[in-house]
Amino acid sequence: MSGPAWRLSSWWGEASPWPDLPALFTGRVEVEEIGEADFNDLIGSLVSAQRGRSFLAWRDYRVVAELHSRLVGTESDPHDLLLVDGFADCAARIAISFGIGQGKAEQMVREALALRNRLPRVAERLRDGRISAERVTSIIARTDLVDGHDCAAEVDADIAARLDLHEGAWSAERLRDMVDRIVYRHDPDAVRERRQKALDARGVSTKPLPDGMAKFSATMSAENARLSDGSVKALAACACEHDQRTTQQRRSDATFALLTGTAFECECGREDCTAQIPEPGTVPPDSKVIIHVVVDESTLNGDADNAGFIAGHGVISDEHARDLAGRPDAVIKPLVPKGTPQNPDGSFTLPAHLPSDPYRPTAALDTFVRVRDGSSVVPGSEVSAFDADLDHVEEFDHDDPSHGGQTLPDNLNAKHRFGHLLKTFGDWVDDQYRDRHGVLTTEFITPEGLVLPGDPENLEILFPGLRRIRFKIPPGDDGQPAEPGNEEAPTRAMTRVAAKHARRRQERERNRRRRERD
Repeated sequence: MSGPAWRLSSWWGEASPWPDLPALFTGRVEVEEIGEADFNDLIGSLVSAQRGRSFLAWRDYRVVAELHSRLVGTESDPHDLLLVDGFADCAARIAISFGIGQGKAEQMVREALALRNRLPRVAERLRDGRISAERVTSIIARTDLVDGHDCAAEVDADIAARLDLHEGAWSAERLRDMVDRIVYRHDPDAVRERRQKALDARGVSTKPLPDGMAKFSATMSAENARLSDGSVKALAACACEHDQRTTQQRRSDATFALLTGTAFECECGREDCTAQIPEPGTVPPDSKVIIHVVVDESTLNGDADNAGFIAGHGVISDEHARDLAGRPDAVIKPLVPKGTPQNPDGSFTLPAHLPSDPYRPTAALDTFVRVRDGSSVVPGSEVSAFDADLDHVEEFDHDDPSHGGQTLPDNLNAKHRFGHLLKTFGDWVDDQYRDRHGVLTTEFITPEGLVLPGDPENLEILFPGLRRIRFKIPPGDDGQPAEPGNEEAPTRAMTRVAAKHARRRQERERNRRRRERD
């Protein structure tokens, strides 16, 4: 050892060598001001702190990469084939310093090298707070198999460009789809190889838990997992309404029954139990599990090799999509019904709502919106659009449908149930519009008036053919219900619901004017 010995604790009492860090972590709210700060400033301080953590994560990666360079360098190490090589030696210093496992420290070194060597532009976005360290870890993993320096540089540049277009946080699902889409465009084999690698890693594991419990888990293809989960749900649902077990408890018991071929029983304890339990090891014969897969027609026919999409799981390769379409239980439904005439510009026009009810979208529009959104538009939601509620962004006016809130694609989006209820019964407002580039953009406005950006992209960018589909109000429709009710007119000048809708229209109009000024 060169020089005198020293301890890590010798640094503990020193002031931060980065004087700008407090600003990163507090925004406009100092610690002593938290109690009196404005509500929106508190939210802003949380966002600022997140950006500060991103900066620190970037700095840590830079330091780790430098440690690796000094220990390993660019030349091959004669001990590279041994258990303790330069890479492991570097990680060991980090592991013991942080009190973490060797494997976790080696993962940190691998990520630092990936950012330095493969993803330098993404690393800059981490430094600038445009993305969190957690999301960067996902990007590193999903680009790991990209082949070739030039291809990796193009992927890095494209991902960085997409990150620059969004001011808000990235949901895990939207980031996953964005990265996979870019990787697939530049190196389709990387997606195919990653799928094969993932399939090869399938298996079953058991982890001991305290109190005589254990966790049993299985890793398998997305479609098999959905089918298995559906079978477990169907069997668990056979218990009668008086069964006191929670949903998760019934599902656990149903899983054991299916795996062991034993009987699943209702535990209500009543003589008049109405449960209809199938034979041991089987599920109800009428149970159905639907997996929604989206792919363009040319890829399905083998004339193109564009990416597909599994609702709830993300981007898949063309081969995977064709494999799923070739299953004997697959049902293929074109978004545009066969026989629909094509417009001179190559587009197709479909009816937007049911002739009998201007509030209800047609099956085509319903499916279109779910395909377009992919998942709930509320940032952070993991719910597939096919499992979400369709919501009129600008509220449909049941008293006067022609007044606003039309049932058209740009005024509809998919929200998971809680997000839908939050808007319907709370004071939240959302807005959806096409920006100057024609991109469908969503914003959420808190009850305090803070405008929060929605997710940065939807599946229009993965399936550009969606832009060729148009929807219009059925010919001759006057915007009124076919059979209007004969309720008495309200005695108030404006009902509470109408007043709420009016407030929200005013809020959206204020934000539109703000966007025009910006």
